[in-house]
Amino acid sequence: MQAFPGPTTLLRIAIGLVLGCALLLASPMHAAEGNPPRTAARDAAPVVIDGSVLFRVAGTDAMPATQRARSIAGRIEAIAADPKADPSALRTEASGPYVAIMMGSQRLLLVADEDATLADFDSAESIAPIWAERIRLAIGDYRADRTPEALRTGAIRAALATVGFAVGVWLLVRLRRIATGWLDRRLATQVTDLEVQGLPILHAEQISRTVRVALRTVWALAVVLLAFVWLDLALSRFVWTRPFAEGLVALVLEPLERMGASAVDALPGLAFIAVLAVVVWWLLRIGALVFDALGNGAIQVAGFEPEWAQPTFRIVRTMVLLFAIVVAYPYLPGSSSDAFKGVSVFVGLLLSLGAASMVGNLIAGYTMIYRRAFRVGDRIRVADHVGDVTQIRAMVTHLRTVKNEEVVVPNSRLLGESVVNYSTLARQAGLILHTTVGIGYETPWRQVEAMLLLAAGRTPGVLAEPPPFVLQTSLGDFCIVYELNVHVADPRGMDRVYSDLHRHILDVFNEHGVAIMTPAYVADPADAKLVPPARWYEPPARRPAADGQRTA
Repeated sequence: MQAFPGPTTLLRIAIGLVLGCALLLASPMHAAEGNPPRTAARDAAPVVIDGSVLFRVAGTDAMPATQRARSIAGRIEAIAADPKADPSALRTEASGPYVAIMMGSQRLLLVADEDATLADFDSAESIAPIWAERIRLAIGDYRADRTPEALRTGAIRAALATVGFAVGVWLLVRLRRIATGWLDRRLATQVTDLEVQGLPILHAEQISRTVRVALRTVWALAVVLLAFVWLDLALSRFVWTRPFAEGLVALVLEPLERMGASAVDALPGLAFIAVLAVVVWWLLRIGALVFDALGNGAIQVAGFEPEWAQPTFRIVRTMVLLFAIVVAYPYLPGSSSDAFKGVSVFVGLLLSLGAASMVGNLIAGYTMIYRRAFRVGDRIRVADHVGDVTQIRAMVTHLRTVKNEEVVVPNSRLLGESVVNYSTLARQAGLILHTTVGIGYETPWRQVEAMLLLAAGRTPGVLAEPPPFVLQTSLGDFCIVYELNVHVADPRGMDRVYSDLHRHILDVFNEHGVAIMTPAYVADPADAKLVPPARWYEPPARRPAADGQRTA
């Protein structure tokens, strides 16, 4: 609540006063406001003295109602400010079709039948004496409010109101401290979680926080009310600030009256929305419990995977909320207004323009989840990225590579590209790793296959069952291409297995004096491309450890 007008408002008021004074000085005090025509009034304006409305006058062809009312008020204030003017000298006299209200030889205003019509009177003759009496009383009040005794009394009452406000604020602060301490002790010992049949509804901390917020709100409202009463009492004591006090009351009461009327009109709709909100809240709470049970295996449904529980609940929750919004929309206060409709259209346009990629990623994310392409912990390949799935979100999927790098892949890309999952079938029959070597035609293929199987048997992580096997994939121009296939149980160790497998292949072929010709050669070399065992551990290489594993 604003106690006093701001600087801008005060500036506007000052400019208005200056312009008003200029208009008064430009026209003689005894000039009439113009003869109002005997036609229907175009507009009306109040004649205000010290914030009090005396009566309303109609506009004329020559002078609008606002200017006419201001001119009449100026003449009345000029007479009231003149101590020689006697209010008892006010009289009315006929002036053609009008009735003039005179102050001695000075005419204050002409009363027309149109003016009487505004006050529901038949003629100017019937209302002119009433207006003259009001002017006489206004002059008396104008002078009484500006006497030294009145100003002294107003200052004393304003000071007492200020002291009362300060004491009231001090008492409210003390009461708040006492109430806060008492509530803290009660909340710490007596407030527990609110549950319905074992289902948690509100936690004790939430209840305590709500009570504290309510206490602070009540205290703030009490301070605001006290300040409002103080300003009204202090400003209404002086004639110059009395309009501000009356405006302050209107500033608070008119919005409250409008809000109250709007609230009363909106009560049926708000009641429907409240009931709908409670029903939707309970449905979502029950749905969360059901899908949590599906996720942890407490409830099992044939064909429904546990990892589908949370994504499905998010879809159900979104659909329920959208349905509730559609149902509640006609009952929202102001939903039928043009402004509300315009904002709704604007928001919808923004969503339609900016949400294309977002919707595509959402659809792709849920598609990947329900088609069971991968799950958290699987090792997958997407384009050039190989890593373990750490998170599957609605918009993106997070991978952690063997280099401990995090790769964030948009779900729309996963849907548009081939995804290789190394883990899905490896859980049942293991994953087959393969590598190729090219060996010359002079080496018996049975010897080559035996050496490859020997290298596979030496490699840690390779399963004995199913056993490794060798395929001859092609008969090239200069060598035969052999493919060694081995089974591993954990795809996440495939890089280490490949490295160890290649090491043992090199060792076995060197042990048996067979050169690996991959990829090809142009002519037979003078010396075989072999590394004899005596050179296997030349510096800085070290001899194998006691367990038979070679270390670099």
